[in-house]
Amino acid sequence: MNLLRWRRRDGAQRQRQRCRSALAPAQAMDRAGRHAEAEAEARSLAEARSRRRDKVGSALALCLAAKAMNSQGRHAEALAEYDAVLPVFVEAFGSDDFDTLNLRVQRAHALALVARYAEAETECAAVARIVDRGRDADPGLTILAGTARHGLIHVLNAQEHYAEAEALASETLALRAFRYGPLADPRVTGELQGVLRLGLARSLNGQRRHDEALTEVAHAKELRRNAPDGPGNSGSGAAGLIEATALLGLGRKSEARACATAAYDAALAAFGMHHFRVAEARTLLGRIDDGDSHGFES
Repeated sequence: MNLLRWRRRDGAQRQRQRCRSALAPAQAMDRAGRHAEAEAEARSLAEARSRRRDKVGSALALCLAAKAMNSQGRHAEALAEYDAVLPVFVEAFGSDDFDTLNLRVQRAHALALVARYAEAETECAAVARIVDRGRDADPGLTILAGTARHGLIHVLNAQEHYAEAEALASETLALRAFRYGPLADPRVTGELQGVLRLGLARSLNGQRRHDEALTEVAHAKELRRNAPDGPGNSGSGAAGLIEATALLGLGRKSEARACATAAYDAALAAFGMHHFRVAEARTLLGRIDDGDSHGFES
């Protein structure tokens, strides 16, 4: 890296640190499920930073605004925002920086939610390769590595590549870095473990192995029991939908409907009417009422 670029990057790092504290209120709103308020706060900060010609600070704020938009179900708009800020992150921080890679994972998630699965799969796989190489030198990348792998598992399930999704989920859960417990990396939380197990459960449902899927959902619920449990929890409704799908596949229709209804209510409270998980729950409830014992896979 030449001296001029190093100086630009060093300045960007300082701008990033200054912006983090300013973003804290909006981040707290987003975690609490107040996504519209979080978006408005982040946009206000982005505008203020832009007036000060702080391109980096504005991009960081817009990234948070995009995350809040995604949580409101405005997935295409969120993707457009991610597309706009990604080049700023790469220029300011570098292509292998944690924030840049994290943005790429968020963007890949948005790609999946607008059914651009091939692009989402390619991006998740690319980020996973990068962070897997760096985990030994920077243990802080462990969570990001797990998130990237979870994104890839989600995309494989969405494309009905269930055997591949199962293999990747099982392989990830078997790695010491992604285990949860006293011998695991302390950065790996029950919530990450739970998300990975839910991805495995989806792949098992897709293969009609519903009893095994129920077992994995039970494990995920136990692991996530101590995770932050509020309306901002990105997992709201996910476990219930997977459990309801398994119950329906086993012919336990009344239990499946009760479970799917609870999942619908949780997702609606957390994200709003237009979020993909709310639509997923509506579809599943429709299939239950229509007597489709095959349930719904996503």
